[in-house]
Amino acid sequence: MQTVDLASYIGKKNVVLYFYPRDNTPVCAMQAAEFSDHEAQFRDCGCVILGVSRDDCLSHAEFRDRHGLSISLLSDADGAVCRQYGVIEEKESEGVRRECVQRSTFVIDRKGVIRHAVYSVNPRRHAAEIYDVVRKLKKS
Repeated sequence: MQTVDLASYIGKKNVVLYFYPRDNTPVCAMQAAEFSDHEAQFRDCGCVILGVSRDDCLSHAEFRDRHGLSISLLSDADGAVCRQYGVIEEKESEGVRRECVQRSTFVIDRKGVIRHAVYSVNPRRHAAEIYDVVRKLKKS
């Protein structure tokens, strides 16, 4: 329930910013749980993990509590941040078009530069793949 400004991490931490479609869906829960399970390893590499969806803060709190998540979940209810990162896609189902968040991940370095971007993420072992990117970033 606090505003998060990515600029506040510049010079301090690398950021894993991942976008996911919805709280409380099995695949989104699996992905968030993997990031939470490995959060200490990311932290040891000087990295913070931020998950973003268009769900509201109350939904995030329920999702976090239900699945024992430790990572920060951010609400982008109006989709402004999702649009900035190009992760909104239109889908059509039964003649109805709607906007959906494409599962995507960005690794942002301490200078605020996007160093890695992945769209249409396969959430299985995704946290481990992103951890490899962060670990290499720490070495450079």
